[in-house]
Amino acid sequence: MERLASAVPRGPFGTGLLCFLSAGGHPSWGQERFMPSFVYVARESGSGREIRNTIDASTEQAAISSLLNKNLLVVSIQEKVGKKGKTGGGTVSLQDLVVFTRQLATMLEAGLAMVQSLQALAEQTTNKAMRDAIKDVTARVEGGDSFSEALVKHPKVFNKLYVCMVGAGERGGMLAEILARLATYLENTARLRKKVKSAMMYPVGVTVVALGITVFLLVKVVPVFGEIYSGFGSKLPGPTQTLIDFSAWLQKWIYMIAPAVGMAIYAWFMWIKTPKGLEFWDKYRIRIPMFGHIAHKICLARFARTLSSMVRSGVPILEVLTIVANTCGNVIMEKAIKTASADIERGEGMAQSIQKHPIFPSMVVRMMTAGEQTGKVDQMLERVADFYDEEVETILSGLTSLIEPLLIVFLGTTVGGIAVCMFLPIFKMSELVSK
Repeated sequence: MERLASAVPRGPFGTGLLCFLSAGGHPSWGQERFMPSFVYVARESGSGREIRNTIDASTEQAAISSLLNKNLLVVSIQEKVGKKGKTGGGTVSLQDLVVFTRQLATMLEAGLAMVQSLQALAEQTTNKAMRDAIKDVTARVEGGDSFSEALVKHPKVFNKLYVCMVGAGERGGMLAEILARLATYLENTARLRKKVKSAMMYPVGVTVVALGITVFLLVKVVPVFGEIYSGFGSKLPGPTQTLIDFSAWLQKWIYMIAPAVGMAIYAWFMWIKTPKGLEFWDKYRIRIPMFGHIAHKICLARFARTLSSMVRSGVPILEVLTIVANTCGNVIMEKAIKTASADIERGEGMAQSIQKHPIFPSMVVRMMTAGEQTGKVDQMLERVADFYDEEVETILSGLTSLIEPLLIVFLGTTVGGIAVCMFLPIFKMSELVSK
């Protein structure tokens, strides 16, 4: 038990899981059954009065049987909780999914039953949407569905990749091992996403602050100096006069410029959500200097890691490629994978079909070729994913170090330039007074 307790991952579920294991897997709250609710319309057999209400039951048939035992004739009945994957609202973060997957894998490896494990995790999670989803999955598993069939009902929480890997684990009798691999995959994905966000947060924040300071100086500070200098009755230096004129123009049109810029940004983001706009953006964003290089490597790392995880889990290759195409994060790469999938279906090798598309570098093709020749495609792809992850981290570290001084220079030049332009007439005060 001490060895098992030391192996329990720490996190939002950690304390509860440790208590669950130390109590022998039978805590008092572990016996509660989470059942879905059904909305029904029924009539009393004697009076014929119509009744509309809800009832909790493990399955729809059990709900109907319970109503019949109460002398109610069911007119219509429909499941309320978990219908079509809906939960009680809110979103589920990647970190919540990572913790749930890792904890479930640990509990199954410890020999706990699936229903007991799900009940424990449902009690421990603090995310309402995640808790509702787990409760509904628990009820469906108790009702006779397999774990993967229950997960399908919640596509917003458990995507197709997740469901397919769980299904493969169930078919192969190694669900705990597959969940552990899936947790590792999600952890790597979350780590890379976090590093990209943290690397971009600083330059974006400094840029926004710099633009805000510049606009404030132009709209509020420069006009004050303009009023002071207007009483001199003398021609101002060129830079000062240009800045005052620009400030006056900005004051006049800022109430139209700000909404126009906001609408343009909104229109851009809405357009790139359309199929045509998304294809245009995905085609050209990987060509942007520096940032496009990072985006391309992130897509390649995601492609290689997803493909490796699913091949290792025993999912059929054509199904794997379909899922990988939908999760790679780039429309151009998605089309290339789907075309390669059609070539593989006709009998070509994976590396040979991927080689036809220039979006995949030669290193990826060579590693896949070596993997096919040695029967270790999953290991080769895992190495490719690790290589690109390390490259992205290295580039991001260097980019952050480079952007910091550039932003400082930009901010200093902008604010300093405005200050020099405003104080330039004061430096030439004697000449202005003599005139």
